[in-house]
Amino acid sequence: MRFGSGNGGRHCPLESQWSARTRAVVAGRPAGDTEPMNVPIVAASSLGLGYSREDGTATWAALEEAIGELEGGTATAFASGIATVSAVLDQFSVPVTVAVPVDSYAGTRGVLEHGERTGRVRTVRIAPEDTGAWIAASAEADLLWLESPTNPSLRLVDITAVANAAATQERPPKIVVDNTFATPLGQQPLALGADIVVHSATKFIGGHSDLLLGLTVTADETLAAGLRDARTRGGATPGALEAWLALRGLRTLAVRYAEASQTATLLARRLSEHPAVTVVRYPGSGAMLAFEVADAESADRLCAGLRLIRHATSLGGVESTIERRAARAGDAHVPGGLLRLSVGLEDPEDLWRDLDCAL
Repeated sequence: MRFGSGNGGRHCPLESQWSARTRAVVAGRPAGDTEPMNVPIVAASSLGLGYSREDGTATWAALEEAIGELEGGTATAFASGIATVSAVLDQFSVPVTVAVPVDSYAGTRGVLEHGERTGRVRTVRIAPEDTGAWIAASAEADLLWLESPTNPSLRLVDITAVANAAATQERPPKIVVDNTFATPLGQQPLALGADIVVHSATKFIGGHSDLLLGLTVTADETLAAGLRDARTRGGATPGALEAWLALRGLRTLAVRYAEASQTATLLARRLSEHPAVTVVRYPGSGAMLAFEVADAESADRLCAGLRLIRHATSLGGVESTIERRAARAGDAHVPGGLLRLSVGLEDPEDLWRDLDCAL
């Protein structure tokens, strides 16, 4: 067989046309044939006359470049997901009025509650699905803090509708979306009208339960500069190893996310058919789901009966984990029988047999 030269008149895709899956693999890599394939761990507290906490290192920069490409903005890495919450609040004059879902990450609510006690924050709590209440809040709030899906109950906020309505206000509030559950592969909130995206990269981006790291992303360069300044002044800089591990985890995010989503869909369907399960919440994609059994005692017995799925906090790793969130401090408002399941990469049938036996 003979092959002709050239591309036969076909148009080769530009880099800007590469899929998110491809960009997750190639973004942030050194350029040039003589460069290493991966940015090395730069373990340095100072770079010449400056501290690395001020400008970062090549390891941070590579991670931020890759996440920025996936989310469509300028990314800034932090020591943890919680540090991103504090950095965002630091962008506002006090007291700042923040609207937040009633069902949301306990760490975020903890930061806001501390701000309320010290007189720096006023919080308005809204049901995730109540789009009308979000729109009404946008007339008085400085910041709308959205989660979709929410943690731990997997409820959804109509980000586009809220953002479009907020933009019509005389003084539009800033909109933040915690995109930890959906990941940049599930949705890109900046394209939906958000001002800032935050991630706990500890979860799906890192993907191996071995690091703490947070990320912010914004297309507003003034906000990006403010967030970086908050990181420097607050000392919330990521470690070199953590940044390197998060970037390495990002390279396999697409295949992990696709595989875990397929398994989660199967488990959600089977759980919804099980007589011991009263409610299943699954948004239709992603690796997170929530389901309810009769009461807290039943949920605790289920967790104790599992052999493969780990009864543990956190989420987003290659291993499946389950947690009764109402038992955790700060989540007493969650139904006692609700269980949050982070689906990993184990065999789907093995996972189902474990759940079925425990149920």
